[in-house]
Amino acid sequence: MDDMVGASSAICAVFDKIAKVATTEMPVLLTGETGTGKELTAQAIHARSVRKQGPFVPINCAAIPETLLESELFGHERGAFTGAVQQKRGKLEAAGGGTLFLDEVGDLLPSLQVKLLRFLQGGTFERVGGQETLHVDTRVIAATNVDLKAAIGQNRFREDLYYRLGVLHIHLPPLRDRGGDALLMAMVFLQQAVATTHKAVRGFSAQAIDALRMHSWPGNVRELSNRVRRAVVMSEGEEITGQDLDLDGEDRHATDSLDSLRAAHQRIETELLVKALTLHRGNMSRIARDLQVSRSTLYRKLKQYGLEKITLALTQPIATTKARRKPVGISDTGKNSSMMTKECSVGTPLESASQVSS
Repeated sequence: MDDMVGASSAICAVFDKIAKVATTEMPVLLTGETGTGKELTAQAIHARSVRKQGPFVPINCAAIPETLLESELFGHERGAFTGAVQQKRGKLEAAGGGTLFLDEVGDLLPSLQVKLLRFLQGGTFERVGGQETLHVDTRVIAATNVDLKAAIGQNRFREDLYYRLGVLHIHLPPLRDRGGDALLMAMVFLQQAVATTHKAVRGFSAQAIDALRMHSWPGNVRELSNRVRRAVVMSEGEEITGQDLDLDGEDRHATDSLDSLRAAHQRIETELLVKALTLHRGNMSRIARDLQVSRSTLYRKLKQYGLEKITLALTQPIATTKARRKPVGISDTGKNSSMMTKECSVGTPLESASQVSS
């Protein structure tokens, strides 16, 4: 998941919160299902903060064995345990002057929760096996996909740590609650995959568009990205099909009623619009010319099928260099300050995550 794009009101609200919390030094708690883009959100906050010149250091609390996690997070002194042949700085120190991103913070052991709480309260900690009290200037952004309030009730998470981490809270909505964002992001992921594979794929078939809209996306944006990229590799023509996406190809539309005729007409129009948008990269004049409609009719059809925001994504070039990329929907207004654009824009990539966000 290289990009964070969207035009729905749900994700635009997230963009607005990113811009606001980035100007503070307070801890931030990110919640949401797996694959909704929590690490990308943390990166966006860091990139817009006064700490943006400092390091962004992620650590997945669920991916490191419990016996090693304390050392990874806080560091250790020489001889602290078997194999500790030299002093080692932890992630907390490595993030000095920048941001520490604690992914899956709900999996922290109670003993580590105490040490983290102490750091959040006073900025101090000790390395494993050390007696010296250290101080480091690090901002903490934490993320979890579990219900921390329920974990508190089960005595698995400290209530005081929850309130300390959740001074500022951003919830990432699941893809199924983001309206037409799935189709919009599918178009962006398609462009990226085509640029990488150099395959002559121009768009999605009507069946694929239906599948993209109907699928519930339990894996959220990560699942969408993986499916589209796989589909480009598997495709044998100029269109991505439902089979290429490995989504349910069952025909959900009846074929013997007037309603099905109306639905078929809408699917054909949607298919043609998506093809033209992809082919001409959002150029309205060329699209109107090829479809033989006026620009006013074209805009009306795009709005009718919820495709008008796709043009914003398609008019952005696909990044092909390692240059730093800016967050979606957010524009710089000064060296260390920012504000949202008047309209929630889409398609501008975020800085690539060092790990796939959870």
